[in-house]
Amino acid sequence: MADDRRYDLIVIGSGSGATIVDNALYHGMEVAWVDRGPLGGTCLNVGCIPSKILIFPADRVVEIMEAGKLGVDAEITGIDFQAIMARMRRMVSQSRNHIREGLHQAPNMDFYEVEAHFVEEGQGGEGYALRVGDEVIRGRHVVIASGARPLIPDIEGLDDVSYLTNESVLDLRERPESMVIIGGGYISAEYAHFFSAMGTRVTIMQRNDRMVPDEEPEVSELLEKRLAERMEVHTHTRVVEVREEEGGIRVVGRDRYDDERREAVAEQVLVAAGRTSNADLLRVENIGVETDERGYVAVNEYLETNVEKVWALGDATGKHMFKHVANREASIVWHNFAHDHRVAMDYSAVPHAVFSYPQIASVGLTEAEARESHDILVGKAKYLDVVKGQAMMETDGFAKAIVERGSAESRGPGRILGFHIIGPYAPILIQEVVDVMANDQPAGWVGQGMRIHPALPEVVVNALYSLREVD
Repeated sequence: MADDRRYDLIVIGSGSGATIVDNALYHGMEVAWVDRGPLGGTCLNVGCIPSKILIFPADRVVEIMEAGKLGVDAEITGIDFQAIMARMRRMVSQSRNHIREGLHQAPNMDFYEVEAHFVEEGQGGEGYALRVGDEVIRGRHVVIASGARPLIPDIEGLDDVSYLTNESVLDLRERPESMVIIGGGYISAEYAHFFSAMGTRVTIMQRNDRMVPDEEPEVSELLEKRLAERMEVHTHTRVVEVREEEGGIRVVGRDRYDDERREAVAEQVLVAAGRTSNADLLRVENIGVETDERGYVAVNEYLETNVEKVWALGDATGKHMFKHVANREASIVWHNFAHDHRVAMDYSAVPHAVFSYPQIASVGLTEAEARESHDILVGKAKYLDVVKGQAMMETDGFAKAIVERGSAESRGPGRILGFHIIGPYAPILIQEVVDVMANDQPAGWVGQGMRIHPALPEVVVNALYSLREVD
């Protein structure tokens, strides 16, 4: 114990944990930064950044495929899959190298690029013990930002075949002729769009009744409809067996209601069945940190664990697994670490997007969630309701507003409880709603400023102007 290296703070995870490290170093603390790699965390290496680099050219492909409706006769003469993948890897590598260069310039900080786990010892006066490779280090304070990893479901034969995850799919050098995607969440929807646009024959097998089941039902319905125009989509289908055979990998599914057998044979299988916690790899129980029923690190509203001087943030907590949420949580953790006055993390206006085709963006509650505790009004507007949408010939896209009913004193609707968009530029359009919700202002604030006419933001205002009671 006497030879153990001691630090003021140990930060585990090199994604949003970097915010904590930067602040601690600025304040002169001795810091240990621990990450098993890849440096930069999930978003940079295997998550939102590489996937969006890939999806951007896929969007252009589908736009060209649909250009005929605008009177534009266009065709795609070739897609350089290798170049698209190489561009993505190059951009990720440049960012990762930039982070690595900064490691050598940081005083008072040691970086341990190894897998680590907590040692079963109480803090006492020595700090919490963490085994990093062949040595043990100790920290008076700990921030766990260790992320999550792909969830691999228990499917007969899956371990006997070579399957892809959202991590290994980025290593592909050749475009697969065919692919089965197991799962129907946002990772599935985005990669189904990408590979289909590249020319891969895609089949989705989704256990849930809906694609992207956390979205509004009508949003899920439209996404499934549009995806089904380009690929096979089987919802309420549980995959029961995967096996390799001469023609590829056979995936066998069963309908959850009538047990109908559904099969597909493909060159590649992508498992996109969700995420699971890394807390088990850290052995957080060795220092008494509690986890929830799913295995994620349990925290209170201040992002504190049940153990004194130990915080957690980001995917490690399993709350809202988005990079922008982890960044905000990191700022909250640092504030609560450095100040006596604690600040609670507010999740009421967390936006998210699905970069499928069509795009999806949402913030706040769904209609069903809002009805549980609020008296609500609901408004909808189609893209076709505004001139820009008509110019684009966007026949399906829409925005949906969920607003609390106002009182006589408020002279109008109350707060926006949720807002949901499916269609072009949805992640951009949602932002002005997010800003109003984050500032706890009534729905009428969205319409206070003038909108450029004709432009798509008018669809957001139209949704709020169409509020009504819904049974």
